[in-house]
Amino acid sequence: MNPSMSKSQPPASIDHFQDSMINITYNVCSIVTMPVELALRPFHGTRYFPPIIMLLSMGMMILIPTILSFAGAVAGMVPFARMQASIGLIGFWGLSKLFFLGLLIHGFRKWRLMLHMEREENSMYAGPPLFFFAWLPLASFWRVRIIFEPLLLIALSIVLPNFFLLEPAAANFLLISAFFLAMKNYTHWYMEWQFIRELMDARFIGPKIARLADNPADDEDLGSVHMASFPKDLPPDIRRTAIAHIARIFSADDSK
Repeated sequence: MNPSMSKSQPPASIDHFQDSMINITYNVCSIVTMPVELALRPFHGTRYFPPIIMLLSMGMMILIPTILSFAGAVAGMVPFARMQASIGLIGFWGLSKLFFLGLLIHGFRKWRLMLHMEREENSMYAGPPLFFFAWLPLASFWRVRIIFEPLLLIALSIVLPNFFLLEPAAANFLLISAFFLAMKNYTHWYMEWQFIRELMDARFIGPKIARLADNPADDEDLGSVHMASFPKDLPPDIRRTAIAHIARIFSADDSK
């Protein structure tokens, strides 16, 4: 995104809007994927899931099975309608119980780390992946997070119902979680990439601004950074003020 140079618009307002939408996407995906990530990342950091994400995820795991149970009860009261019972060892309520059990276990683990902070290097770390992901080819950190872990959830959502281990509703939740998990981890990767890319862009734009100040910059140089050249008869003081204003805009954009 390019910074805005209009006085009626705050600098980098479009970038700030984009960053806000990225954060919303990441947090919404975190709410949905927290139940499966407790199993996929059993050694995540103490601050990897903020309290608000935990609260909303708990609400989701209570509300969804309640709605499904209520809908099934209402459908069962429809005259002359035969409702086939879901077959499976674990239903959505079972997943919900496992989720709250996982919260209890992880809560005790995190409580110990919070009391002994020297035992944890990075409280925001997602944690190492499950051991068998290391056997896969090209199993880098982000490939596991964006590709392999969602594929595992998709495979489980297909295989487990065939062995009557999961009810269809629980299997569908794993399938939906797989797509949200891929989106969450891609968003996280994009935020890290964007930070490095902005530093590289600043390194690229700096010489262009310097050439604009000395007035040897041609249209090709300025077009690469989406800028126009100054009029030839522009007074030097106005030129210096404009250059300083442009530099401040790009500096503020890179330091946000």
